[in-house]
Amino acid sequence: MFPRMFDKTSFATVAIVLVLCSAGALAQTDCAEGDGVLDTAAPKTMTVPEVIQKFTAQETKVKQARDHFTYTQDVMVQTLGDKGAVDGQFHEISTISYDDKGKRSEKVTYAEQSTLRGVQLTQEDMEDIRVFMPWILTTDEVGQYTLTYAGQQHVDDLDTYVFHVVPKKEEKNKRYFQGRIWVDNRDFQIVKLCGKSVPDAARPKKNKPMDIRLMFVGYRQLVDGLWFPAYAKVDDTLHFMAQSIHLREIVKLKDYKRAAAAGAAAP
Repeated sequence: MFPRMFDKTSFATVAIVLVLCSAGALAQTDCAEGDGVLDTAAPKTMTVPEVIQKFTAQETKVKQARDHFTYTQDVMVQTLGDKGAVDGQFHEISTISYDDKGKRSEKVTYAEQSTLRGVQLTQEDMEDIRVFMPWILTTDEVGQYTLTYAGQQHVDDLDTYVFHVVPKKEEKNKRYFQGRIWVDNRDFQIVKLCGKSVPDAARPKKNKPMDIRLMFVGYRQLVDGLWFPAYAKVDDTLHFMAQSIHLREIVKLKDYKRAAAAGAAAP
């Protein structure tokens, strides 16, 4: 998230760079909503490595299956005033599809003129929306991460295994997920995640804006027997020397429809 502020005398045309007075953001996103008490006991019917092997195999199936669906991506980003009233907004709706090689295509069907106050969306923000909020941990990617078993937890109506996830190392010009995941103990698929993309941006040089990565919580829904990404939320307050900005972001992934079979006539 790219913070900025406008000079009142410039009618919001000239950006004035803000200097952070604290370490980026004071997290408010509620990762614990719907969670029961964490039981740190080990899994009863299999080892932790077996759980990881089983759920990453299922996650691979989720990714492969999702590449054969179209769906709607609804992105709403809002800035809120002191009393919680919306004072700026970005809203964009897109139709998402994949070709026969799994390449993602995005067609914008609705877009408002952004009125966000004090921040602007960056390419990295959009990558968070496209890649990390609907993050899927496949067998091809699990080797890049260290997964630490935290325990078992009841989440809404599901019983889950909880893992902490951090990248083993961070390669230059590459981003990773860092946070927690909740894995359904029957379907062995991620049903909830809470975290952020890393690495964090380096502190900017003088008179350069700061790009801040925010914590999000995401949930999935059952689609044809598999848990597909469905919803993600950010609720954070960014603190600067001149002001604080309350930011709310909601991403909905909905209207999943199986795509036409390969070889079908193009519309």
